[in-house]
Amino acid sequence: MYYVMPVVFLLGIVAIALEDIIKINKSATALFMCVVLWLMLMFDGQNILVERHNPLFYQFVQQMGISNLPLRDQINTYLTESAFVPHLGDVAETLFFVMCSMLIVSIVDKHGGFAAVATYLKTSDKRRLLWSIGLSSFFFSALLDNLAAAIVLIAVLRKLVPDRTDRMKYASIIVIAANAGGSWSPIGDVTTLLLWTGGNISAGHQITHVFLPAFVNLLVPLTIAHFWLFKKGKTLRIESALTKEDEYVRLIPMKSRVIIFLIGFLSLALVPVFQMLTHLPAFMCVLLGLVFLWIYTDSMYGEINYIEDSDKLRISKLFQTVDLPTIFFFLGILMSVAALQTGGQLSMFADVLSSTFKQPYLISFLIGAVSSVVDNVALVAATMGMYPVVEASASITPYLQAFVADGGFWTFLAYCAVTGGSIFIIGSATGVTVMGLEKISFGYYFKRFTPLALLGYIAGAAVFILLG
Repeated sequence: MYYVMPVVFLLGIVAIALEDIIKINKSATALFMCVVLWLMLMFDGQNILVERHNPLFYQFVQQMGISNLPLRDQINTYLTESAFVPHLGDVAETLFFVMCSMLIVSIVDKHGGFAAVATYLKTSDKRRLLWSIGLSSFFFSALLDNLAAAIVLIAVLRKLVPDRTDRMKYASIIVIAANAGGSWSPIGDVTTLLLWTGGNISAGHQITHVFLPAFVNLLVPLTIAHFWLFKKGKTLRIESALTKEDEYVRLIPMKSRVIIFLIGFLSLALVPVFQMLTHLPAFMCVLLGLVFLWIYTDSMYGEINYIEDSDKLRISKLFQTVDLPTIFFFLGILMSVAALQTGGQLSMFADVLSSTFKQPYLISFLIGAVSSVVDNVALVAATMGMYPVVEASASITPYLQAFVADGGFWTFLAYCAVTGGSIFIIGSATGVTVMGLEKISFGYYFKRFTPLALLGYIAGAAVFILLG
């Protein structure tokens, strides 16, 4: 079963990619793959953990003092208490962050918060809008993080481009731009946050060394898309029209709209500060912001009695707008990767990389390529476990110098692990979220934007190596 598990995972990824052809929802496929992989671990744990001498399993047995229990009980205890439950907790943090972020964005949107932002970007010229959206996503994702930035920009995009055919193109560009922007900021992505808090890379070093490669990573796809996707002089197909909810916005006092926007924006923007001050998970910050929005809007509607059907805008009603299939897709994918991490297949893959490729930059580049289909958080976490930070000294070899704090390996990994997720839309949390929000199929993105993202990834990597 040890070697069958990666095969099951790859088959699941293929089924997700062929969703439009096989007519099976990607969420169902991801959940089925997750259950099958964990069942394999439970029923063949002796072969996967014991006979292959999984170090984490033996360490757990010694620490818990359960070596006198039957082997089957040891395996069950390890898989449930030390593997499944902790991984589920980590995944739940991501899911709650996504759900609360989606809900906050929906609340701000329904109350006119993004309409004001949309006026600054509004243009009928498709090419001009392409650059506005791309550059906004790039810098916004460095301020927040790429996932939150993508959610906010999609909300703004819906105000600017009502036509779905046009909007899917811009949404796909947001995926590439947000991941590029998230790579040069220590708070731009979960993986860069891991590298920063783990002491592998400092904030100033990352910004100064990764910004230019990341910017090139964005410029290459934008330039190609400028000439390839949109012809000169082409304008948007239809103008935005007010929805019934937008009509309610006019009746909400401007002061209240501004307060709602500020609460929602700060709930996302202050996540890194909240984490540093409290050491609590990121979703607790957006959950706190959601509570403030809930209290404020309920109080506001308690005082405003002249808005007909205002109950439709209350948060208790807006909970219905959360995209549960996307949440379940996240659950299936992330827990499937957790199963491979528990079984040791990810570590085995990392060992193969180290023994086959002796160049640190090449390892980082390949890890970034693999992150196009495998969760980059798990890959970077496994990489940090494989390659501990080397203490800098005059006696270390040139090879080991790449692994010191702020060394070339870690700096390049920050770029590769994040931007590599843009190659396939399922390769990053940002891509998966946009995929769910705009119902973009894997095939659509693969045909039109995978080549652009790949060229940008290679171009940015080349710039990094040349500057290094």
